[in-house]
Order: sequence, then C-alpha cells, then structure tokens
Amino acid sequence: MTSTTDRTTDTATAVADVLKMPGPRPARPTAWSTSLSFGWRALLKIKHVPEQLFDVTMFPIMFTLMFTYLFGGALAGSTSAYVQFLLPGILVQTVVMITMYTGLTLNKDIEKGVFDRFRSLPIWRPSPLVGALLGDVVRYTIASIIVLLLGLVLGFRPDGGLVGVVASIGLLLLFSFSLSWIWTMFAMLMRTEQAVMGVSMFILFPLTFASNIFVDPATMPGWLQAFVGVNPISKLVTSIRGLMAGTVEMADLAIVFGWCAGFVVIFGPLTMRLYNRKS
Repeated sequence: MTSTTDRTTDTATAVADVLKMPGPRPARPTAWSTSLSFGWRALLKIKHVPEQLFDVTMFPIMFTLMFTYLFGGALAGSTSAYVQFLLPGILVQTVVMITMYTGLTLNKDIEKGVFDRFRSLPIWRPSPLVGALLGDVVRYTIASIIVLLLGLVLGFRPDGGLVGVVASIGLLLLFSFSLSWIWTMFAMLMRTEQAVMGVSMFILFPLTFASNIFVDPATMPGWLQAFVGVNPISKLVTSIRGLMAGTVEMADLAIVFGWCAGFVVIFGPLTMRLYNRKS
C-alpha cells in the first residue's frame, strides 16, 4: 500500500512539474471574478438543497395572505383597499426578515471548516463574504417577485408603473445587501447558527413590527411614533411606497441611501476584522 508520505511526495512533485511548465502563468483572479464565483457557489447550494428556497417562496405567500385578510377589513374597510397600503410594507418585511439567513449560512460554513480553506486561496480576502451576499441577492429577488405577483392578484395596482416597481425592488435589494453585513458580523461572533438566529430575530422583530408596515404611525402613542420615525425600516417602506405610487420624496431616498452606506461602512470593516482574526 502507498503510504501517506509517498502520496504527499507525489503531490509535491506534480505541483513542482506544473510550475516548471513553459508559458506564462494564469493571471491572478480579480476581486469581482472571485466574488462572482462564490456567489455562484451559493446558488449551487440551493440547486442541491432546494429546500433552502422555502423561506423565499412559502413565507412571502403566507405573510401576504395572512395580514391582508386578517387586518384588511378592520383597518381599511376592505382587503382591496388595505393591500394598496400593505403590499410595499409586506414586501420590505419579507425580504428584510430573510436577510438573517446570510449569517446562518456563513456560520455553518465556519463550523464545518470551509472558510479555513477559502483563507488559504490566493484570492481577494473579502470575496467569500461578498460572494455569499451576492448569491443571497438572487433569493431576495425571488421573494420580491413572488410578493408582487401575489399582490397584483389581490388587487394591488402601483401608480408608479413598471419603472416605480423596478426602482422599488432595486432599492430594497440594495438595503438588504447592506443590512446583511450585520448578520455576517454575528456569524463571525457567534458559535452556533442557533445563536445567530436568536440575535437576528431579537433585532429584526422590533424593527419590522414597530414600523409603518402595517398601520399609519399617527395612531400610535407618542413615544412609539418617535421610534417609528427614526426606524430605518420605516424610512425604507416610505420610500418604496413613494416609488410605487410615483410620489417619492428625494429626502426619504437620501435617508435610505445614508442607512445603506452606514451599514456597509461600519459593519463591513468589523466583519473583515473578525474574519482576519480567525486566520
């Protein structure tokens, strides 16, 4: 039988022979190409485990139908009237809630030791993280399309037309990508995916439910209105409602872009610092 030492020697010899081959070496992969490769890896994982799409297919349908028919008659007099107000908000809630799965997936890769292999590759350092986030953008897009199609069936009619709808989805994807950096940081800090999920839910539930997604904040107590007014989710919902209605305020968009930049600027470097310290 061939010993481990012999196999190691054969491998080293093969590598040395490859390095001695004539001709130029392949160009070093760019940051963009390596990030796209890891994004494709995230999509391949969905191909082999299609159950991962459950959260972006069934949950959007369940949330939209449940809130429309449970609260529509009581809050707006009819479900058709309420869906005009609700759908932009439920679209935001659906996509923002599933951003936490970015952290869960990364934490699972870390536990399995996959990221130790990535760190040994001659690639742009953040590409495994950026690629995972880019792959999740596809999942967010699927969830957005499902909510919009269901909303159209229920009677939602955006006055902003196709341009407003596309701009709304683009803004939502940008916000979700930026927000996901928080969950990547938690993936580096927490030891288990259950801990990542617990902390993520602890943050997301107040942000999504204490917002203007379901009702007008004018009906809330003063102290709660103050929180809703500075809640980034509320600002995002207001901007998306404006885009879909064709009446968006540039000030609202500027605030949302500011939150996006803040998430990336603050939590991106923190995540990379934690990532490098694991080396």
